[in-house]
Amino acid sequence: MKSPVLQFNDLDLNGQYTYADYMSWKFEEIVELIKGRIFKMSPAPNSFHQSISMNISALIKSKLKGSKCKPFAAPTDVRLITKSAKDEDIITVVQPDIFVVCDPSKMDERGCLGSPDFIIEILSPSTSARDLNEKYHLYEEAGVREYWVIGPGERFVECFVLENGTYKRSGVYGEDAIVPVHILPGVEMPAVEIFER
Repeated sequence: MKSPVLQFNDLDLNGQYTYADYMSWKFEEIVELIKGRIFKMSPAPNSFHQSISMNISALIKSKLKGSKCKPFAAPTDVRLITKSAKDEDIITVVQPDIFVVCDPSKMDERGCLGSPDFIIEILSPSTSARDLNEKYHLYEEAGVREYWVIGPGERFVECFVLENGTYKRSGVYGEDAIVPVHILPGVEMPAVEIFER
């Protein structure tokens, strides 16, 4: 017998959940789990958001050819470890727009287990506050070495690099800039190509 499809509101939104719970859900919506709390992802991104994601994915993939570092795109689960790697101990599962993993052992059939080296989030109206605040602190705490926030409307790329466990802003780049990936020496992206429609 088929499991019933749950609605997001069928759960206690103030409850505490784990990855084991997450794996049992059959939502129609895409959700994330942040420190045990469930959050609904934004509706399907608009076409410009998708263009930016595809542009960055293509740029990174071409620049990492032959490298052990590999790019991945949403929807791919990233399970951040705080206590242990057991499903019942994982309380954070996110789906970054784009991420890069340089340790192939972190990737399995369910996604990434552990912190990616580099995460990019493309802002959308419904998730920008979470990307700029909660996820910023979450990724910093998890040891993600570089975090980019991209603003499609204003066409900017804001970059943060982890130094001694704390993010330091390494730059805010406009549409005419060349944006370096600080943790991948020699890898840079022309912002005009990131924002190409």
